[in-house]
Amino acid sequence: MFLSVFDMFKIGIGPSSSHTMGPMVAAAHFLERLKGSPFKAHGLRASLHGSLAFTGVGHATDRATILGLAGFTPEAYDAAKAEETLAQIHATKTIKTEGLLPLAFDPTTDLKFDYDTVLTGHANGMILMATDAQGDVILRDVYYSVGGGFVMTEAELAAGKNTDPGEPIPFPFQTAVEMLDMCRASGKSIADLKRANEHARKTSADLDKDILRLWDVMNDCITRGLATDGILPGGLSVRRRAKAIHESLLAERGLNLSAPHTINDWMSCFAMAVNEENAAGGQVVTAPTNGASGVLPATLRYWLDFVPNASPSQIPDFLLTAAAIGGLVKHNASISGAECGCQAEVGSAAAMAAAGLAAAMGGTPEQVENAAEIALEHHLGMTCDPIRGLVQVPCIERNGLGAIKAVSAASLALRGDGHHLVPLDSVIETMRQTGEDMHEKYKETSLGGLAVNVPNC
Repeated sequence: MFLSVFDMFKIGIGPSSSHTMGPMVAAAHFLERLKGSPFKAHGLRASLHGSLAFTGVGHATDRATILGLAGFTPEAYDAAKAEETLAQIHATKTIKTEGLLPLAFDPTTDLKFDYDTVLTGHANGMILMATDAQGDVILRDVYYSVGGGFVMTEAELAAGKNTDPGEPIPFPFQTAVEMLDMCRASGKSIADLKRANEHARKTSADLDKDILRLWDVMNDCITRGLATDGILPGGLSVRRRAKAIHESLLAERGLNLSAPHTINDWMSCFAMAVNEENAAGGQVVTAPTNGASGVLPATLRYWLDFVPNASPSQIPDFLLTAAAIGGLVKHNASISGAECGCQAEVGSAAAMAAAGLAAAMGGTPEQVENAAEIALEHHLGMTCDPIRGLVQVPCIERNGLGAIKAVSAASLALRGDGHHLVPLDSVIETMRQTGEDMHEKYKETSLGGLAVNVPNC
């Protein structure tokens, strides 16, 4: 198993990695297939299924799919150009993309939210089709957006979602037990193992520099969120709060009036800033998903701003350690809210952040594994029930609480010697089983929980 740090942390756009970035990536993949097809296409169609249908409007899945078919990608997304392109498509009922003739596409009829047809591979399924001049389908692909911006075709999923055809890596751990055994045998830290694996696959001469670029984007997102107020889009009239909270916290500095627990407000403020940006469709980094993208940056920013002797030079080890833990969760369970609920998103993010913090603060591999275990264990059973399908309530505040749990988990682990009763592998497997047993209405469909018990109009 190998998942790069640049797979776990991808620069993209909000509001959702699985429902916005994933469909856009799938559409781009389909375009490449179409360009290589011997048949001459005249039109395009798309259908969204499962969670992509039920919460697609709130997650901008329809927009993302259309823009993907028009050649947009998450990493090079231009918001102004996207709005212009969408307006042209709606006006002309035609999609123009480089390398293909203009293709007929009416957003009102050629993109369907199919609530009835179940695609069995994953809860986030979509079908993309190209048609000839008579309207007959000449190319058809089924795609699954499996969380965190990862996309697989139906054939790839059937072949085995955990296959890894790349070059061999020196430390191919697939479980936390294997990871710790390799640490003991080699004398290396978890970050060292991950760095060695990255160097076996990555051509860049400066891995740490590229990793620091990820933190720059995360931190820029925090900065934008702390400076922006107003109402979030989507119709719930949710007011941005991070800016006002931040200003209040700054005003209290130096007054000797703050309670010790105010530090929790700082962590929540950082996390909420990120997730408010995500909800507004801004640039974020999957960590491991968009819906949970505030937990890790908030934890890292807390460490840099408030923990004595914290140094930016340790950021690569923080993120490499976090990526190693996230890879274990994705490989052995899921990071998809539509598959396992929010325990798979905010729970995984908290485990990653706790591990990264424990490592940055000098923890042993055993203490790091314990930190991840504590954080994930105490998110088990968490549902994903966003009101109106928007990544706003309860998602924004939930990231703040996830960061607080991550810091608490790392602190508890560092107070011990790494020995503990419940292994991380057992918690990951429990999360997988719990997600499998969880009713579909609590897995990013907005058909249960807060989504139906809170007025959303």
